[in-house]
Amino acid sequence: MTEIMETHDEELNFAELLEQSLNEKLYTGKRVKGIVTNVAPNEIHVDVGAKQAGIVPASELTDDSSANIMEMFHKDDEIDLIVLKVNDQEGIVTLSKKRCDAEAGYDAIRQAHEDGTTLEGVVTEVVKGGVLVLTNGIKIFIPASMTSDRKVEDLNTLLKKDVRFKVIEVNDRRRRAVGSIRAVLAEEKKAKQEEFWANVEIGKVYHGEVKSLTSYGAFVDLGGVDGMIHITELSWTRIKSPEEVVKVGDMVEVYIKDIDYDKKKISLGYKKAEDNPWEIFKRDYHIGDVAEVKIVSITSFGAFAQIIPGVDGLIHISQIANERIAKVSDKLAVGDVVNAKIIDIDYDKKKVSLSIRAILDEAPAKEEEEETPDYAADLEGVEGVTVE
Repeated sequence: MTEIMETHDEELNFAELLEQSLNEKLYTGKRVKGIVTNVAPNEIHVDVGAKQAGIVPASELTDDSSANIMEMFHKDDEIDLIVLKVNDQEGIVTLSKKRCDAEAGYDAIRQAHEDGTTLEGVVTEVVKGGVLVLTNGIKIFIPASMTSDRKVEDLNTLLKKDVRFKVIEVNDRRRRAVGSIRAVLAEEKKAKQEEFWANVEIGKVYHGEVKSLTSYGAFVDLGGVDGMIHITELSWTRIKSPEEVVKVGDMVEVYIKDIDYDKKKISLGYKKAEDNPWEIFKRDYHIGDVAEVKIVSITSFGAFAQIIPGVDGLIHISQIANERIAKVSDKLAVGDVVNAKIIDIDYDKKKVSLSIRAILDEAPAKEEEEETPDYAADLEGVEGVTVE
């Protein structure tokens, strides 16, 4: 008997709670939970525990006009909503999920502002003076000057891109916030700089991007810190401009040549030892070799000739011909290609001596040797002649 009475009391309590819930007054701005009862392409129906039927129009579900409502929501889903309008005569209550999400999103944004947390979002619009980034259902304004750590010429290039930013200002009255992508980039750059200076050492190799060029060299981003390749370090041969070797945007392999910790300056090396023309010359040429050389300049005492790019040799006026000449220009001109013999090499002073005369002096002896009749061969076998 007691069990029957307890069951009856529970049924009465449940009925009372249900009635109380149904009679609980709904009002504009109230937050409620709803259970999806039906999904249509342009709206969903929900049960909010009230006498009125709950309806959420598609425009109050999401800001994404391309979203498929039928795929986003399903029967029996539980969602948080805000009451927009109560129509007791028609027995309908209009609700919004989007605005409920926005309130929760704004709370998250306020918290991010207080904590200095980095948020992620998508650039959805370009507006006057900046862009709008959607995050947590809220659109954050980011001024043009805050969209990067360098000037962005066309803000439209940011559209639909995922970005990371910090909230730098909130307005509770208008429920708006201002963000900065530049603040995140500056923070990341600072962290990279600290890591770089903690680990950098002379000789260490880096891969970096050429950021800018000057008349005296190229600046390379090593990851938060710029280093400079002096123009003399760009090539083993003489160049007039860094652009002859690298361009802005090129990815290059460099090594740390020198470090000024006080001024925070890095000098970079770019030339590779194996490309040193003198190393190539040392490997491929020796005293006594004959090389085809190109006359590159004329002086009163001789002519300089390029043996290979980066290595020139001097043909002294006394070594140009096998007779005495008054002027070098009587025999040679810039641009002439001639054969010359290497007669001396000074690697310490990087000097090479060449001689055309040495080749000319050898030529008659060879010709005489080639033209001398082989009498022995001619007389061999002739009766009465002995060939020794």
